Amino acid sequence: MSLLEVKNLRIEYPSRYGVLAAVKDLSFSIEKGEVVGVVGESGAGKSTIGNAVIDLLSPPGHIARGDIYLNGELISGKSQDEMRAIRGSRIGFIFQDPMTSLNPLFTVEHQLVETILANTDLTRSQAVAKALELMQAVGIPSPELRIKQYPHQFSGGMRQRVVIAIALSCDPELIIADEPTTALDVSIQDQILQLIRTLCKERDVGCMLVTHDMGVVSNVTDKVAVMYRGDLVEFGTTEQVLGRPNHPYTRSLISAVPRSDVKLVRFPLVSYIEDAGAPDTSIDLKTHWLGQSQDERAYEGALLRVENVDLKFVTKDSFFPSRREYVRACNDISFEIFEGETFGLVGESGSGKSTIARAITGLYPPDSGKIFFEGIDLTAIKRESDRRPLRRQMQMVFQNPYSSMNPRMKVRDIIAEPIRFHRLAEENQIDGIVSDLLDHVGLGRGAGVKYPHEFSGGQRQRISIARALATRPRFLICDEPTSALDVSVQAQILNLLKDLQKELGLTMLFISHDLPVIRQMCDRIGVMKHGHLVEVAQTEKLFTNAEHEYSRKLISLMPEFKGMSREGLEIAS
Repeated sequence: MSLLEVKNLRIEYPSRYGVLAAVKDLSFSIEKGEVVGVVGESGAGKSTIGNAVIDLLSPPGHIARGDIYLNGELISGKSQDEMRAIRGSRIGFIFQDPMTSLNPLFTVEHQLVETILANTDLTRSQAVAKALELMQAVGIPSPELRIKQYPHQFSGGMRQRVVIAIALSCDPELIIADEPTTALDVSIQDQILQLIRTLCKERDVGCMLVTHDMGVVSNVTDKVAVMYRGDLVEFGTTEQVLGRPNHPYTRSLISAVPRSDVKLVRFPLVSYIEDAGAPDTSIDLKTHWLGQSQDERAYEGALLRVENVDLKFVTKDSFFPSRREYVRACNDISFEIFEGETFGLVGESGSGKSTIARAITGLYPPDSGKIFFEGIDLTAIKRESDRRPLRRQMQMVFQNPYSSMNPRMKVRDIIAEPIRFHRLAEENQIDGIVSDLLDHVGLGRGAGVKYPHEFSGGQRQRISIARALATRPRFLICDEPTSALDVSVQAQILNLLKDLQKELGLTMLFISHDLPVIRQMCDRIGVMKHGHLVEVAQTEKLFTNAEHEYSRKLISLMPEFKGMSREGLEIAS
């Protein structure tokens, strides 16, 4: 008897345009102590399967046909009260976006302890002790202090660790992990995956691991299920599926996995998928509005220079300064980025990568130190009217594009907003400029009349890039731009960024915890640890002969993809 058995499952979403079958006819099983990876492109139905198992399908989605068994017990079709007893206690769920599954009004301690009390027979003091133990197990430093804080006081990776701790808190029989390590660096990713793996082996817990990281699949799973547009196209042992794939989609998906051993000129695309979304290059940037940069001044040296920047956040406020408690996010950070290069920042979650990016753009004023752009000291500028022309030349592409867009605005208005704000074009020109931008990032001008929720994650990231380009910037900050995307869409977005950098002469700060992606994208890399910049080196030198012990540790923990050989790729010199 299997721990989880899914038989002939069909999941439908009725709409006024007809019925969409998100999952068509799915059958698979998970044994006790087994980790099964579920992979596929965005919209393939991976997360839908997990939501169906715990009866959390978004209306009007429903199971049209098929059965789901947990330890031989039919759980599909149970009442909400019966499923509520199963969720948490017997099935633990790790969601992809931790902020949506944490209540911002309650401390982490409250949320962990209440979950434990609701699903176990432990006393409150025992529940608190177990909560602290779990915080430490998932790698959160100073758990006694951090457990008293609220979700917004944690970085994205730290919040994901809290969600994992909550999922593991009641010793479930089955864990459904939906992209559990998306926001985590390689060191914590390795720690979390080994924790899940150990739990499965020692306690006979089964795990359904939904992920787009093929390195994780290669290193952690026992079996792999490959989904494509609602169909299960391949299922078997990890060694067989990754090493000797039968389906052309699986072979194409594996070819798009970023190489960690060598730098390529371009990312291979998933050729099996129709309409790979290549950008439209019909615009002549020599004459087009997009290629006509403004406010360029003659200067020498680095385009961006960060000098001895310190930045700390108050974790416990007090009327008396001596009683205030701080966390130092950035400690004496110094580096330079030269025009036309891509500078990467890597490090574990909470190391200060995103904080320094926000300090550069003026969102977080540094406590000390200086930041120069085009030779101008940004930290010395006090008036917003003086800062605005420089801020226009620095734009950000965020990790979660959906949260950075107004859901009530159409895409054309979202992209047009910065053009209007900075008065970069006449009103009668704006519609044409927005349409050209949408074409250029591979969406097509028809996308302008839609709303953000009508697009997939990869398409929303293209919208985010188009909006960033709308101010004709010289400097682009990409903060984990592809961490939530599957390998097929990731390859498209990263190739797009490479093309745009070449065409528009962009300079980029590229922040990521994905070391294979960093190797492919960056000319130089800075490694951060606990708010300190411990090493800056040329990309290939860092990966082949890193000087700092922490850099070597990060590289050694990078998941090694053990799949079919990938020949005929163009190697960068």
